[in-house]
Amino acid sequence: MDRRVIFAAFATALSQVSDPRFRGVLIRGIGLTLLLLVGLYAFAFWGIAWLVPDTMSLPWIGEIGISNALLSWGSLALMLVLSVFLMIPVASAFTGIFLDEVADAVEARHYPHLGPAPSVSIAGNIKESLSFLGILVVANLAALIFYFTPLAPFVFYGLNGFLLGREYYRMVAVRRLGRREAGQSFRKNLLTIWSAGALMALPLSIPIMNLVIPILGAATFTHLYHRLNKAG
Repeated sequence: MDRRVIFAAFATALSQVSDPRFRGVLIRGIGLTLLLLVGLYAFAFWGIAWLVPDTMSLPWIGEIGISNALLSWGSLALMLVLSVFLMIPVASAFTGIFLDEVADAVEARHYPHLGPAPSVSIAGNIKESLSFLGILVVANLAALIFYFTPLAPFVFYGLNGFLLGREYYRMVAVRRLGRREAGQSFRKNLLTIWSAGALMALPLSIPIMNLVIPILGAATFTHLYHRLNKAG
């Protein structure tokens, strides 16, 4: 495993933020993420408002009212906590929506000699992303028992790093190699891809920062694929 390859891939991806084509995808990705989180926030607010009574009786204090402001701040705090976990599946869902567009922008600027990649249907990408999302949810539910132990950070980032790395790398590689060869390339470079996925999972669990990571992650894995396969 060569960490320098991972950090070089990320630095090159970050340097393309000024590219209008790349920036357009980034802005739409952030917008869609915010829209999704606002929807989840509204759901959390209504859920808390439905569960919490208008008044509550406390020992030695008596009956107190529950204001909308308190509910709003409570639901906002809940969403900030939940976003730590929700952004992992959000990032996985983005692979089917934005990865091709991000990879095309990266390759047009940094690997123009390769020419356009064979088109992969958006429907096929979304179908694979939904399938992966199911795997992600089941795997995390299976690991839930470890999330209440001191091993929680290692299991969470190790498991999700592996899954995210596998999904992002394979979907980039499929564009150039096909599914069978993409799987072989993934197995050959497993440790590097796993490490890159874990490094991607870390900022995904940081509120605000996690808004830009799905798109930057797609760009990083595009560079990682080309560097590992000596295409650039």
